[in-house]
Amino acid sequence: MDENVKIIGDTLHVVLPNSQHSVAFDSSLLKSEAEKVISSGQIRSIKYALAEGAQWNSLTLATIKGISGSADSKNIPSDLSALPVGVSKILALTKTTVIDDAGASETEPSNLFLVLGNMTLAAFDQAKELSSFIGLSLSSFKRFFLGKAQYQRSDLMAFIQATGPAALVIVTVVNLLLGVILAFMGAAQLKLFGAEIFVADLVALGHTREIAPMMTAIILAGRTGAAYAAQLGTMQVNEEIDALKTFGFSPMDFLVLPRMLALAIMMPLLVLYGDAVGIFGGFLIGTLMLDLGPIEYITQTQNAIGLIDIMLGVFKGSIFGILVAITGCKEGIMSGRSASAVGDAATRAVVSGIVAIILATAIFAVLASALGI
Repeated sequence: MDENVKIIGDTLHVVLPNSQHSVAFDSSLLKSEAEKVISSGQIRSIKYALAEGAQWNSLTLATIKGISGSADSKNIPSDLSALPVGVSKILALTKTTVIDDAGASETEPSNLFLVLGNMTLAAFDQAKELSSFIGLSLSSFKRFFLGKAQYQRSDLMAFIQATGPAALVIVTVVNLLLGVILAFMGAAQLKLFGAEIFVADLVALGHTREIAPMMTAIILAGRTGAAYAAQLGTMQVNEEIDALKTFGFSPMDFLVLPRMLALAIMMPLLVLYGDAVGIFGGFLIGTLMLDLGPIEYITQTQNAIGLIDIMLGVFKGSIFGILVAITGCKEGIMSGRSASAVGDAATRAVVSGIVAIILATAIFAVLASALGI
């Protein structure tokens, strides 16, 4: 038997020699000898100690952990009292971690009702967070209208620039292509009845009332909403939001208010621009491929839409802009404090924003039908 493994009474004494690299001991031999004694059933406990003048490192910890693992399987307790405090604490920590992991696995949902219950509770938590954020946003807007909000006008102008002019290219491309697609789809059916001229009605009404507000908002949800969530989430990670609170600034006024104002101001203008671009896309198809005269197409468009159709689309765009701002800022300012949490916040902002836009579009369609507009 190894000289460092001794049986005294019914206790196995394991003495760990110096584990520094220059004089490292053979841990596999020590473990093998100890495990033989444990398997023999001669002992009821194990006591560990360091040899006189010995220093410990990760090799010492691994050796003790290996022997203790074999002892635990036999329900043999280990006495670590003779070891340095650092060794005891690290070994206790590893044991605690294992217990916590085991406990976590036992509490995983095991049936459908528990899963549904957890999902319901999570939904209530999300609703509570959203209502709280909306309440704080309304308070911030109240301070803005009273002239008491703490924000920088330069920040507001920068966000207006990023939300509006900087987004014109993608808004132009998407709305132009959607106008072209809508004209193509309408022409394919209207040709059967010799009514190609009504392509102008289809594009004008469809784009101003539904497509331009919804698609412009979806573009901004993916472009601006995600950016807001990432910016505010990064500030949360870097504790910049905590610093603002420490200096007496309201994060809602200083960070959220300018972003929400920028979207609320620019969305109606972007929707009007999207209307014009989409109608122009339909105009190109009507005049170049359907042999419709330019004046004829423009006149038919003017007769098809009225001010109420345009204003309805602009109003929708305003609401959609507020929804994008709320989801983006809410997910960002309530983000966790890690790099992965920032990514998750940006993803949730985009998904939540798009879902909110589509849901609001459905509600508007029902209301417009009920009101006859």
